[in-house]
Amino acid sequence: MLIAFNKPFGVMCKFSPEPGKPTLADFIKIPNVYPAGRLDTDSEGLLLLTDDGVLQARIAEPSHKLPKTYWAQVEGLPTEEALTALRNGVTLNDFTTKPAGARLIDAPANLWPRDPPIRYRAKIPTAWIELTLREGKNRQVRRMTAHVGFPTLRLVRASIGPVSVGSLPLGTWREIDANWA
Repeated sequence: MLIAFNKPFGVMCKFSPEPGKPTLADFIKIPNVYPAGRLDTDSEGLLLLTDDGVLQARIAEPSHKLPKTYWAQVEGLPTEEALTALRNGVTLNDFTTKPAGARLIDAPANLWPRDPPIRYRAKIPTAWIELTLREGKNRQVRRMTAHVGFPTLRLVRASIGPVSVGSLPLGTWREIDANWA
């Protein structure tokens, strides 16, 4: 079984209870499914879950080079120099990122409102960057955009391989065909 879930902001990527915080158990009532990878509590969007350990590893392990696409709303208006740095890989404190797809995009169509909304500052514009990675270190997208001078304000995972969050409503899930993985 493979499930696509549109994870809301603030939901912890685990099933065990966490006092005062929502977890996957608040949304998914299917026994014995587990996340194939992680999505930070302060990130939103596509999360895949499965009851198949081999499939879980195939989706989550960077060695399989499965592309993951993110939409990052950043503070400021990224320069071509910043985008080129993201494309080439940036050196962070503990590792150098692999080359990534990076491009400016319009605000994603049909994107749900975030609760709570991002902070708004009248004198500081924001922009959207689409980043496609084939690795997934802890808070990598946020660290990459901050490194090139454009901190992430909102982060949405749009797709994993050929599976996209598409029109899946926030906080809902659907079973999908696992044959692509």
